Amino acid sequence: MAALAITSCASSGKSPASEDNFDYTVDRFSDIEVLRYKVPGFEELTPNQRLYIYYLTEAALAGRDILWDQNGKYNLAVRDLVEGVYTNYSGDREDSNFKALELYLKQIEFGNGIHHHYSTDKFIPAFDRAWFEGQVELLSGKPSAEELATLLTVIFDPSVMAKRVNQAAGQDLILTSANNLYDGVTQAEVENYYASLKDTTDLTPVSWGLNARVVKENGKVTEQVYKADGLYGAAITRIVENLEKASEYAENDTQKAIIAKLVDFYRTGDLKKFDDYSIAWTEDTSSRIDFINGFIESYGDPLGMTGAWESIVNFKNEDASERTHTIASNAKWFEANSPVDPRFRKDDVKGVSAKVITAAILAGDAYPATPIGINLPNANWIRAAHGSKSVTIENITEAYDKASHGNGFNEEFVIDEATGKLLDDYLFITDNLHTDLHECLGHASGRLLPGVDPDALKAHGSTLEETRADLFALYYLADPKLLELGLLDNPDAYKAEYYKFMLNGLMTQLVRIEPGKDVEEAHMRNRQLIARWVLEKGADDKVVELVKRDGKTYLQINDYAKLRDLFGQLLGEIQRIKSEGDYAAGAALVEQYAVKVDPELHREVLDRYSHLDIAPYRGFVNPVYTPVRDNDGNIVDVTVSYEEEYLPQMLRYSRDYRTLGK
Repeated sequence: MAALAITSCASSGKSPASEDNFDYTVDRFSDIEVLRYKVPGFEELTPNQRLYIYYLTEAALAGRDILWDQNGKYNLAVRDLVEGVYTNYSGDREDSNFKALELYLKQIEFGNGIHHHYSTDKFIPAFDRAWFEGQVELLSGKPSAEELATLLTVIFDPSVMAKRVNQAAGQDLILTSANNLYDGVTQAEVENYYASLKDTTDLTPVSWGLNARVVKENGKVTEQVYKADGLYGAAITRIVENLEKASEYAENDTQKAIIAKLVDFYRTGDLKKFDDYSIAWTEDTSSRIDFINGFIESYGDPLGMTGAWESIVNFKNEDASERTHTIASNAKWFEANSPVDPRFRKDDVKGVSAKVITAAILAGDAYPATPIGINLPNANWIRAAHGSKSVTIENITEAYDKASHGNGFNEEFVIDEATGKLLDDYLFITDNLHTDLHECLGHASGRLLPGVDPDALKAHGSTLEETRADLFALYYLADPKLLELGLLDNPDAYKAEYYKFMLNGLMTQLVRIEPGKDVEEAHMRNRQLIARWVLEKGADDKVVELVKRDGKTYLQINDYAKLRDLFGQLLGEIQRIKSEGDYAAGAALVEQYAVKVDPELHREVLDRYSHLDIAPYRGFVNPVYTPVRDNDGNIVDVTVSYEEEYLPQMLRYSRDYRTLGK
């Protein structure tokens, strides 16, 4: 809902400082490429600012086990077992079983559990079960026979816990999802439980279910709340300890007050206190260093309620933020000129702030795969009354871009050299502008009609919200206002993003789908919904076509102006659906355009990708922050380095930041 995922494997055009000897690539396995990112400007911060960041990163890493456990009840035990076999193995490391074990370990570390981070399908190991059991027998701290039997079933049986998040229509989404957000309850029971708690007359409603596991105790549906003396208490206590250490080095009293409110929430689990923290965080627009830490995005919940734990620590990129400041300061103009029914526009756009940031650490649901933009808070009433904060993470987008140069994508999938040159010249800036507009204005735009439940769109809410924000960004990317504001210098620049977006939505993102399967992830559904809808609606005028050349399918855009108009029409309908809470219309759009895959086109895309050495998914290792101590052992400064490799980082995190289980 508030995070924009990386959308393409394509080269993103010319980024700043393109001559760079920094080695961005760390590892490559299965469908994953692991990169590293730089933290430019860290050395220019003051020692106190660096110490502030350091303790915030410690608080971020302390929550790692929470996400693992949210993703699946056996994840931590499986991680212990597989890491134990891997680190204690003394045999031939070129043995096929060991190599398969290493691959499986890399996969579950990237997925924060036994399911793929994006498709949410379960990983199936290629090593021999008998071989693995033999290696387990050599461990000094192996699980009991009963526990081991359960873990072996979880690891090896494809039918057990097959899907972490199921979004298939017509099924009980809770009973068919393998995450650990619910236990012993059905979808209907959960929906009825929260319906009984909601007060539709409350103008400041809490985000029910955000920080709780719903279970049945003594035959009654109830919540196990995430808090210091509740569920995940050990991890939360360590997070709190580091937040309080960070507070000692805060840049100002505002930051200290924000941390105090977050700590209060963590100790009590009171969602009203989380709203207090969110409001204070939203209104702090002057601090250089910032962070998110908590139960934020609900994509991992099939009902779109429970927040996955995540943290990102960052500081403002002062120069690049001029771009987002320009956008935010004109928010009222963009809202007033939006192609939606005036009934659904905000009368006044409150507190939209935006900046470009440099990420210092990624954690929880933002690691190893991370968003490239964020807009928070998610609560609609806070957005309306207090505004929101939007960020574009430019050191991440730049790392993606640098690692993509020369990968052959444009030559294989872009229709002609002229379009390829357009992408080379303008895709980096238009991609970043698309993220800015999506996060800063898209999510912050529009309003619900009085009495409409923010959760009215249910399981389709995340997909439709991302669709709305993307359409807002696409529509305005082609507006002359961006030239007037000095954000673009060529009236045709927007075409680079239009072409990339449509190509991705219609074709190239299909590389992430296994043959015979539907599109299930919210961002992918969003992009396909938009692309297939405009392809169909513009068919009579041939606005957009899929054409064949030399036996290959290519995207051809014949009329960019009409394409923009179609984006505007769909934006108007999506905003109406959200504003009125029209679940039936929203569900119909998703099911008609966002879910099903053309099998013939899918096969072609997979075949063409197979000739390119491009991973469909990317993520990152973090920099390493090392404390500098004085003669008395006191931490007085922090240095940053980038040499740590992928599995060593994961194994270190498991060793040094273990808070749950065992």
